[in-house]
Amino acid sequence: MHLPERRPTPPRPDSPAIGALLLLLAVLLLPLGCAPARPPVTQPPQAMRSVPPKVGLALGGGGARGFAEIGVLRVLEQEKIPIGLVAGTSVGSLVGAMYADSGRVLDAEFMAVAVKEADLFDYSALSFFSGGLVQGQGLESFLRAHLKHANIEEMKVPFAAVAVDLSTGKPIVFQRGSVARAVHASCAIPGVFVPVQIGGATYVDGGVVDPVPADVARRLGAGVVIAVAIPRGLPLKAPGNAVEVAYQGVAIMQEQITKCRLREADVVIRPDVSGVAFDDFSQKKRLMEAGEAAARLALPEIRAAIAAKTRLVPEKAPSPGTGAGQRP
Repeated sequence: MHLPERRPTPPRPDSPAIGALLLLLAVLLLPLGCAPARPPVTQPPQAMRSVPPKVGLALGGGGARGFAEIGVLRVLEQEKIPIGLVAGTSVGSLVGAMYADSGRVLDAEFMAVAVKEADLFDYSALSFFSGGLVQGQGLESFLRAHLKHANIEEMKVPFAAVAVDLSTGKPIVFQRGSVARAVHASCAIPGVFVPVQIGGATYVDGGVVDPVPADVARRLGAGVVIAVAIPRGLPLKAPGNAVEVAYQGVAIMQEQITKCRLREADVVIRPDVSGVAFDDFSQKKRLMEAGEAAARLALPEIRAAIAAKTRLVPEKAPSPGTGAGQRP
């Protein structure tokens, strides 16, 4: 007789075996349920710092009227607007050298007050046969006597003087060598000053092709260019001598060139020098005040130009082992 196969009976849910198994699982899973949630990993915010642009000053020509540029420098220093470099043409190179020598406006003011017309215009009848009426050696002597640095590359503030190579008509930017000689070349008004010889080349006033060297300041690395353009205007009277005729002729030619050059400037300052002749050295105080007034009017524009080109860059982390009180 064949008996049917008996299948094992599964344990009931309330059997002791099932209860023991559930208890074991609960004990094993208990630590997982009680573990605190880990907070998300976050990086601290990276410190940033502001990097303002280098401010370049382009100082134009204008004869004695150029002393208004001292007033502009005075305001920039008072308002703590740092000048990273100076490029100057003609009297702008003279004022620029006075400032760049020490980077202090007070020193430039002292020299500006000290310089006399006779220091700049040493007339000589013999000079006429050399291409001008003024030798220009008086200017060089004055600068050598008053500047602390003899060479451009030694100056406190990076400086450049613009002159023109008479044989090619191209502007030349002096960034090395004798300060006095470079400024002399930059100030050598054609027909007034004897052309200046430097290194086998002949140079005249840089204002012939670059009256306000904003383009030079830009090329030398200025992020913001402040240009000081001395209005030439019409003469107060008809030119009465060869010097006035030559200067007025150059001024008329420069007026159109200046408009083109100033496109490179972020800010243009035009001091009111009306009523002062190009060779009137008796009005220095008034001219400096005119420059100061014009610069103060331009301050909002200057600050806006600097702010627009200020960059935020990550703060550099200290190298390992170079914490406070440790040498790198």
